[in-house]
Amino acid sequence: MKMLYLDHAASTPLAPEVLEAMMPFLTEHYGNPTSLHQAGRASRRAIDTARAEVAELIGAEPFQIVFTGGGTAANNLAIKGVAESRKSHGRHIITSTIEHPAILNACRWLETQGFEVSYIDVDQYAQLDPEDIKNVLRDDTILVSLMLGNNEVGTLQPLADIGQILKDHPAYFHTDAVQAIGHLPIDVDELGVDLLSLTGHKFYGPKGVGALFVREGIELDPILHGGGQERNLRSGTENIAGIVGLGAAAKLGRETMSETQSRITTLRDRLISETLSQIEGSHLLGHPTERLPGSVSLAFEDLMGESLLLKLDMEGICVSTGSACSSGHMDPSHVLVAMGLSNELGNGSVRITLGRSTTDQDIDRVLDILPDAVDQVRKMAF
Repeated sequence: MKMLYLDHAASTPLAPEVLEAMMPFLTEHYGNPTSLHQAGRASRRAIDTARAEVAELIGAEPFQIVFTGGGTAANNLAIKGVAESRKSHGRHIITSTIEHPAILNACRWLETQGFEVSYIDVDQYAQLDPEDIKNVLRDDTILVSLMLGNNEVGTLQPLADIGQILKDHPAYFHTDAVQAIGHLPIDVDELGVDLLSLTGHKFYGPKGVGALFVREGIELDPILHGGGQERNLRSGTENIAGIVGLGAAAKLGRETMSETQSRITTLRDRLISETLSQIEGSHLLGHPTERLPGSVSLAFEDLMGESLLLKLDMEGICVSTGSACSSGHMDPSHVLVAMGLSNELGNGSVRITLGRSTTDQDIDRVLDILPDAVDQVRKMAF
């Protein structure tokens, strides 16, 4: 039985083009990029090229890109780095109730250090109202951190509208764009953000490498101290192969995004429409249209999502329940709770996320198996 992987929001496969770009830096090109000899200079050139590719993907300048160890590292650098550098100006931070744990737990830690955090609620689609941000802004607000696309239900946030609200306020604006980068066209100036986090393995790059966009003039303290790499914001010898892979993934995303986004969105909408029409007691979670291209989050009445996941896994179909970063918990995720979903319906949720390799035949296979799988799991529950 051939495995059908539909959990791309958790991690995407490494693209062949990306692996090819990385291989020389896993084998013959091993010089430390801080070294002045030719081996070191070759590594430095490779990092510079990757920095330019990542910058171009998001409409930034190369010097504004700081490489990190992944999305969590980028988020922590943004949240804690701003808090430390700006604490003399204020100690108030704004975020939302549906952020990734990398944001929420960083904010909770800051609360133990004397900072105050406002957690903004979302509507039933997991979407923010920009006016709610405006209403809690204060003179001592130093940072607003809001994700672009939700990792569990796929809802996109009106960041450009919020950026306009913050345009004349001294607070910095950060977005965790991990789920959207490489899948949607993104321009940091159009969004109005000062800081943006991304990671490679969400758009066909390697795991363990990410980046933080830092707009010129933003005050940011490092959270790691050492040799001063990455403009003294992320000390430590650079992961050259990973950075090269991130750059290659950024280039690939830029070149293929338009066609891939259109095709995957069509497949996504067909899967949603036919599932809702074929399976009684099924519900779409998240915004019906303003959502990530490949994200399908569904809840089924009268079953446990974990049981359905296992049933689909037996059929060779890999999906998830809610966020992979929070798997193993029996209670609905914090995102579903924030949306006002009941425990019963929240426990019956699954996340199906499509990718570059997903085909019409794959959607046919899911639609052929899913109704019977739901029916069998429901019967097992009674």
